[in-house]
Amino acid sequence: MNITRGFTGRPRAHDPGLPPGQYDARDEWPVLSAEVTPDLAPEDWTFRIDGLVAEPRTWDWEQAHALPAAAYEGDIHCVTGWSKFGVRFGGVSLDAFLNQVRPLPSATHVVAYAHTGYTTNLPLADVTGGRAWIAWEYGGEPLPAEHGGPARLLVPHLYFWKSAKWIAGLRLLDHDEPGFWEGNGYHARGNPWEEQRYSGD
Repeated sequence: MNITRGFTGRPRAHDPGLPPGQYDARDEWPVLSAEVTPDLAPEDWTFRIDGLVAEPRTWDWEQAHALPAAAYEGDIHCVTGWSKFGVRFGGVSLDAFLNQVRPLPSATHVVAYAHTGYTTNLPLADVTGGRAWIAWEYGGEPLPAEHGGPARLLVPHLYFWKSAKWIAGLRLLDHDEPGFWEGNGYHARGNPWEEQRYSGD
């Protein structure tokens, strides 16, 4: 897929609550995917954490739901220019999963991968300390498939391509390893407030 600098769409209104270059999507939630939406039932979904951890582990749907429930209420921002205020996702904090596998001191980064094969890279610090979730509800309802259901990674303080849809697992590494979009010219981290859209931004 080609990458084009400069996005088109709604005009950007000045709002101190919006990161630079963003607009308020209000009731809209654009569907943007690098891949075809999979037909993945909850009973077929699994989530695994491996790599630099003391005890690699895989959870199925019921095992993941047995962990303490947690919710995110706040804003999300897409690299294509839209933001949504006051959204609510339900699921489990990623910390609850990581506490069970015990990351090794050498772990510094993760590669998140989807059941479709999509990947994205993140510093470990960006998915710990209550900053990331495995989410399967949106607005009190099951997360729709086109938005990553049955479950997606949620890292709301970064651009939304980092919140991998149809999440299948995390691999912990001692180095940064570019994912799909990062390998195609997107920024390694993707902080909306610093407008880190592309490599070099």
